Amino acid sequence: MIRLALIVVLALLLAACDQNMDVQPKYSEYSRAPLFRGSVLRLPPANTVARDDLEWERAVTTKPALSAELLGRGQQRFAIFCLPCHGAGGDGDGIIVHRGMPRPTSYHVDRLVTADDQHFFDAITNGYGAMYSYAARILPQDRWAIVAYIRALQLSRRASIEDVPPDERAKLRVQP
Repeated sequence: MIRLALIVVLALLLAACDQNMDVQPKYSEYSRAPLFRGSVLRLPPANTVARDDLEWERAVTTKPALSAELLGRGQQRFAIFCLPCHGAGGDGDGIIVHRGMPRPTSYHVDRLVTADDQHFFDAITNGYGAMYSYAARILPQDRWAIVAYIRALQLSRRASIEDVPPDERAKLRVQP
């Protein structure tokens, strides 16, 4: 009898444990509210200073100058994070395609060749299509390095010998 009473008490206690946070009294961000002049969303007070995400905003707007070091870092980061899906040449033929995952878009399609650098940075930061966000895995400066390397991959497919500076062009013609 005591065992049955204990089971009933435990069942009643556990029935009160509802973990669903969606079912609670709250205002939706765009709904009307009885306070704050009828709006749930409020503007911050005048002269307030932002405390979060300042580094992120700076990284988004500050694109580093193109250099050999930046391209080298981009190639290294690309090999670690991007190559399994996009492949070594950026054609979307990485190892995941052979394992049954959907094929990513090639970097060499016109839509991506004409896209601005911010598009690639945003795709790495926020994800795009089946690609998840790499914001927590890749530092902002490394994202810009990857973008620079992607641009180098794209240029390698469409470049001609006239695009190479004259002094470098002479070195290329000497090599077998």
